[in-house]
Amino acid sequence: MTPKSAAAAARSTVYGYPRQGQDRELKKAIEGYWKGRVTADALRATAAGLRRTNWQVLAEAGIDEVPTGDFSYYDHVLDTTVMVGAIPRRHRGAVEADALDGYFAMARGTQDIAPLEMTKWFDTNYHYLVPELGPDTVFSADSAKQVAELKEALALGLAARPVLVGPVTYLLLAKPAPGVPADFDPLTLLDRLLPVYAEVLADLRAAGAEWVQVDEPALVQDRTPAELNAAERAYRDLGALPDRPKLLVASYFDRLGKALPVLAKAPVEGLALDFTEAAAANLDALAAVGGLPGKRLVAGVVNGRNIWVNDLSKSLATLGTLLGLAGRVDVAASCSLLHVPLDTTPERDIEPQILRWLAFARQKTAEIVTLAKGLARGTDAITAELAANRADLASRAGSPITRDPAVRARAEAVTDADARRPQPYAERTAAQRAHLRLPLLPTTTIGSFPQTGELRTARADLRAGRIDTAGYEERIKAEIQEVISFQEKTGLDVLVHGEAERNDMVQYFAEQLTGYLATQHGWVQSYGTRYVRPPILAGDISRPEPMTVRWTTYAQSLSDRPVKGMLTGPVTMLAWSFVRDDQPLGDTARQVALALRDEVNDLEAAGTSVIQVDEPALRETLPLRAADRPGYLAWATEAFRLTTAGVRPETQVHTHMCYAEFGDIVRAIDDLDADVISLEAARSHMQVARELAAHGYPREAGPGVYDIHSPRVPSATEAAELLRTGLKAIPAERLWVNPDCGLKTRAWPETRASLENLVAAARTVRGELR
Repeated sequence: MTPKSAAAAARSTVYGYPRQGQDRELKKAIEGYWKGRVTADALRATAAGLRRTNWQVLAEAGIDEVPTGDFSYYDHVLDTTVMVGAIPRRHRGAVEADALDGYFAMARGTQDIAPLEMTKWFDTNYHYLVPELGPDTVFSADSAKQVAELKEALALGLAARPVLVGPVTYLLLAKPAPGVPADFDPLTLLDRLLPVYAEVLADLRAAGAEWVQVDEPALVQDRTPAELNAAERAYRDLGALPDRPKLLVASYFDRLGKALPVLAKAPVEGLALDFTEAAAANLDALAAVGGLPGKRLVAGVVNGRNIWVNDLSKSLATLGTLLGLAGRVDVAASCSLLHVPLDTTPERDIEPQILRWLAFARQKTAEIVTLAKGLARGTDAITAELAANRADLASRAGSPITRDPAVRARAEAVTDADARRPQPYAERTAAQRAHLRLPLLPTTTIGSFPQTGELRTARADLRAGRIDTAGYEERIKAEIQEVISFQEKTGLDVLVHGEAERNDMVQYFAEQLTGYLATQHGWVQSYGTRYVRPPILAGDISRPEPMTVRWTTYAQSLSDRPVKGMLTGPVTMLAWSFVRDDQPLGDTARQVALALRDEVNDLEAAGTSVIQVDEPALRETLPLRAADRPGYLAWATEAFRLTTAGVRPETQVHTHMCYAEFGDIVRAIDDLDADVISLEAARSHMQVARELAAHGYPREAGPGVYDIHSPRVPSATEAAELLRTGLKAIPAERLWVNPDCGLKTRAWPETRASLENLVAAARTVRGELR
């Protein structure tokens, strides 16, 4: 096929689409089902309606081939676990009794059964359920979900392409099941898993699939020769199947590196590659291997993870270069649109001109269609779209919102000394122990307490004008009083004010900092039914006035015990926002750090002795390639220290991280120079405590003993056992007792019971240490 005919064949597609619906209908239906207010049939009907709406929206926008199978009640990796029959032994009875309830038991646990571990999907804020595998794992194919959803789309008359998590990525994401030796390598199960994929592919072919997309994002990470050989073998075997659909192997989030020649030579009909800035090296690498002659290339030239409008002219230039490297070039986003909000149209609080700088899922779909049209018919066919796009890009580049000379001058004046506490940790910890006088194994929580319906109603009433500011603040005061009183009665040692006034740990601060934009409808799935509205970091950052001092000081006035000041750290403020792409991330992080430094100093001046600066996204934002990590960790750890280094030695600085793999950033955790760190540990059975010990981490740490992402209440015995496990790695004088994460998503009854058991466990183990 010549480049000209390849252009004529250009089609548009996406790898996946937001699941929740315009008004988060899926979240409401699932949570209603959990509470017994929605039947299983009604939940399934809501889900089917959302799938149908998504496909129709895509088709009406001009998308030529829609994805199927990307929809999920909770998580697509969990769906894959069901598809390949890798149900953990402890969940099999629940799944056999009721498939839907068993599915949710794996995701959330029950009072008697622990859920699967949860961690971040590569370097995104999406969480997946980690497969648990072992030498005795027996796989079996269950293609019912994939086949049913494909048939739903085909029945609408649409060209549809099922999407599967690939077998190599699935195994690389898995961990040894409980009781299996830690050195077990799930990838050794590949030969056992491939026949299951072969059966699923055959079922999809029989159901009418012409193409199936097999996602292998794990191959954009550094991979050993053995892992690359596994990928080569997997697609050699799947490609040799006699009765299968055409295979489109997809990667995203970064460059493929050594995996690209492996996939280029594989006997599959197409590759889908990321060609955005993060993966620009894919273009040169593709040329170096001689391209994909006679094969389909799906080019991800629209950023599927950020929300800025595409530079259409630049993307067309990339697509034009690619025409000579493949038999056919189609146009897509760089990854699933799961990671961006649904639509900018409902936004009313963002200026119309600024809104034109933004592209959510529906706007990105339009960009993809425009680019496919321009590629197939030439730029004359999209003259108006190109002109409008140039105007939008110029408007953003020239806007005064993006540059504040005072902010830039302050950031440029920062010295190395500004990001270092003058006193060494040993000197600080002695001062803090004398000042705080905490017991052995001090107990605390991470920060937030349940966000009740009454609190959400109060915020909605304030926005709607049904109550005034004074009435709202009285409600917040009452909630803080209740939270402080409960903690004192329960026996917690370091208290929190509960964050009743905060809508979200990033959005709350973004709304009070210059340079940020907040959305009203920009929901993005974080995990399960948990959706967040990431703010948009559009310009230079400063703090006009204190953000947390008032409520922290009020809470401290209610108790003689220390109350932590609670802030979100600079890296997390970036990672959980849609960050600007017109300057280096490190420059933006320094601006945010300086704004937060002012807040930290004001909290200390107001009498706050313990200040927690949360950085749960430090590991999440770690580059996928090792070569890119030192530069990132240098500016990320500097930003944290810049935030916290201005306080006195007796002021105790905490940080918090959750739901990520920490082993490969322990040195960076040490470089933060925090006095105390709390980390997720309950689902991973104190793995992080062992990792800290192996590194020789010298500071205080609180590996969590209460998994807050599950509704189950851990018993005091269970929490005590986790504490004893933690003590094998961390000395008692440096061990804290706390939950895994904040309690915002939990209900009050389970929160009360769990924290009472946590305190009881701490007292029991303290007694054993005397």
